[in-house]
Amino acid sequence: MVNRKIIGIFLMLCLIACSKIEKTGDLLKGLSAREKYQKENDISDELFELWNSQIDSALNDKIKISLPYREIGGLMPRDFSVYSYEGYFLPGEIIKAKMQTDSSETKIFIQLYKADENDPDNFQKIAQPDDDSPGLNHEINEKGLYKIIFQPEIEAHTPFKLEIEKSPAYIFPVVNGRNEDIGSYFGDMREGGKRDHKGLDIFAKKGTAVVAAVNGRIIRTGEEGLGGKQVWLRDPKRHQSLYYAHLDSIIPDLSRVKTGDTLGFVGNTGNAVNTPSHLHFRIYKRSRGAIDPIGFVYQTEHHNLGAQEQGIIPPRVIVTGKTANFRNKPSNDNSRLLKTAKQGEKLKVLGKAEDWFHVRDSLNQSMFIHESLVIPAD
Repeated sequence: MVNRKIIGIFLMLCLIACSKIEKTGDLLKGLSAREKYQKENDISDELFELWNSQIDSALNDKIKISLPYREIGGLMPRDFSVYSYEGYFLPGEIIKAKMQTDSSETKIFIQLYKADENDPDNFQKIAQPDDDSPGLNHEINEKGLYKIIFQPEIEAHTPFKLEIEKSPAYIFPVVNGRNEDIGSYFGDMREGGKRDHKGLDIFAKKGTAVVAAVNGRIIRTGEEGLGGKQVWLRDPKRHQSLYYAHLDSIIPDLSRVKTGDTLGFVGNTGNAVNTPSHLHFRIYKRSRGAIDPIGFVYQTEHHNLGAQEQGIIPPRVIVTGKTANFRNKPSNDNSRLLKTAKQGEKLKVLGKAEDWFHVRDSLNQSMFIHESLVIPAD
């Protein structure tokens, strides 16, 4: 009898515990990733608001980068560092961003913002990784100015390696083709300005294989009009159609195809009969007509991002030269001068990109300064 009572009490306690866990889970379900982080780590409202408000500074930063980009550095507890990078991206480009650390427990919050077309200083958040994702992986749908923001958790204390790169959503539609083979772009003038070019002309030797740039379904083939011998490929994922024109010949009985399958061969049929052999490649979007294909197929250079050693990066540096320029890119070329530093000025170091320190000044402005112009402050 006693044993039955003990078992009953035990079962009742289990039910109460499970109920509490379920209620806690329900409370977390409606919260954002940041709010979950606060609740799970029992962070005070004051500390959380101070940390969360750093996003405003990041949205005001004017740092611009060329991709691929890599930066290394170290995260310190309650340092409240935030990293913001601007870039102009095109539809069809896939943006990948991650901040790797030595600790798998360290949380890094990554967010992608897009500027309003009519108000370029107004950014709206459009994407962030899933909770279990190691980084951001986002395909751009609208051309424009974007910001990628990284914010480490409050108590982060670890070295980091930050990487941002982009790649096209499609493969190049001509076998062994290169970006340099594109001889005419979307929007180029035709017939003395009477009309615009609605695609890309990719020049190649006659008979070079033309391939499916993406998985899809062939919806039409044949020879007609200005395009001559042509193939239409439907991309069901993006609800758009790919148009291949001026082909010399077409693979018969095409139906469902996978990325890389041969569709036909480069030629100069249709109104290209008097021009060198090339593929005319277009993309048609439902309800929008022809769109610029360049972001979908333009191949990105991949540098050896692993070549930069971690080394020792000081938390602060001091300007040594009488004049030292702060720039919006880690380069003297194609970069904008943000301000001129004063000798002896102390700067907080966020990280380092090759020979350039990524720093913040006393006004919380984010900039780059060359390593030859500073020395460690501590």
